[in-house]
Amino acid sequence: MGACLGVCSLLSCASCLCGSAPCLLCGCCPSAKNSTVSRLLFTFFLFLGTLVSIVMIIPGVEKELYKLPGFCEGSGSLLGAQSHVDCGSFLGHKAVYRMGFALAAFFFLFAAVMLCVRSSKDPRAAVQNGFWFFKFLVLVGITVGAFYIPDGSFTSVWFYFGVVGSFLFILIQLILLIDFAHSWSQVWLRNADESNAKGWYAALCIVTFIFYATSIAAVVLLYVYYTKPDSCTENKAVISLNLIFCVIVSVVSILPKIQDAQPHSGLLQASLITLYTMFITWSALANVPNRACNPTLLVRNSTSASVAAGQLTTWWDAPSIVGLVIFIFCTLFISIRSSDHAQVNKMMLTEESTAGADRGDAALESGPHRAYDNEQDGVSYDYTFFHLCLVLASLYIMMTLTNWYRPDESFQTMTSPWTAVWVKISSSWAGLLLYLWTLVAPLVLPDRDFS
Repeated sequence: MGACLGVCSLLSCASCLCGSAPCLLCGCCPSAKNSTVSRLLFTFFLFLGTLVSIVMIIPGVEKELYKLPGFCEGSGSLLGAQSHVDCGSFLGHKAVYRMGFALAAFFFLFAAVMLCVRSSKDPRAAVQNGFWFFKFLVLVGITVGAFYIPDGSFTSVWFYFGVVGSFLFILIQLILLIDFAHSWSQVWLRNADESNAKGWYAALCIVTFIFYATSIAAVVLLYVYYTKPDSCTENKAVISLNLIFCVIVSVVSILPKIQDAQPHSGLLQASLITLYTMFITWSALANVPNRACNPTLLVRNSTSASVAAGQLTTWWDAPSIVGLVIFIFCTLFISIRSSDHAQVNKMMLTEESTAGADRGDAALESGPHRAYDNEQDGVSYDYTFFHLCLVLASLYIMMTLTNWYRPDESFQTMTSPWTAVWVKISSSWAGLLLYLWTLVAPLVLPDRDFS
């Protein structure tokens, strides 16, 4: 009898995988919005692809990729090269690029299919919120097909897609961090006002101090490890400029006029943006293709002699690990909540509707714990924009896991191009400019509502 009940339970779960999101909550999970569950499941697909990519660049697994039919054959045209090349060091790079292509193609497909969906009454909304087993099969099929893409110029062309997508996703990360800092500051200040306790103000000051202290320490370490007294002029200029820009936005954030226009603006937001800018600066300097100015430069050679000499390194370095953590945080942030600020919601096209609130309360009170449909009167986020964000996230994680490296002209060594350096630096400048605009916009456009 117990076995029969177990089989029935498994069959019930299997039927849920082919159905809609409401089936996908167990009795121990709280009831949730249909829109939130769907976003989390799509994010799970992204994390699953990321995990597969990470596994493929583990040195032991990378060697096993030789066994894939045709994956390391035809070396005469490997990565566009027309000479014999030992592709040993390129296998993980090739695998991550193809996994990134599969994820980007999968989410772009859904972005196109879900164009202009206005409510859950649209038949396409059922596809967005259900049929998860078939979606998984589609992703697996695209992934398998991606591994049979001929080398040719695929890697070179897809590298530039990754560069552009990563640039845009870095800006999205900055928007999310700004919004997170604003919400954080508002909550703590509200708690301080309601409880009339100075502990919240002290906590706000301590966190702000920690962020600024960490940023100053980062600047010092960048000067120590990534500059030389008589060389590395570009590195010195980049560190100095970003330091100056961070000081400017910090000062602007506490100017009296800015405080009058935005009472919740303060040093907590500026300190978090400063810390993130220092991380982007560190990540950019870690890609400088000059070992004299970049002691953390990774060199991956494809020749058997270099491998035997122990020069083969792993893909992992500290900026990549930190970037992966920030990527996970921001992707989950997109999936589980909308902003407390109307302007951010409009920018990110994720404004939660209150139409399903009554139905949600009823779902909490009766029946098993399920995801309830809160989008019958209107979607709570733009389906297409959400999938495009996941496309950019796929490209960003692809570039992060490969350290933004690409084969050199002779296709004998994986090198870090200057393109990666300047894309990261320009994204940090664009992010600081965007944050500065959020501060001065109410003064420049006084007739608009920036609450």
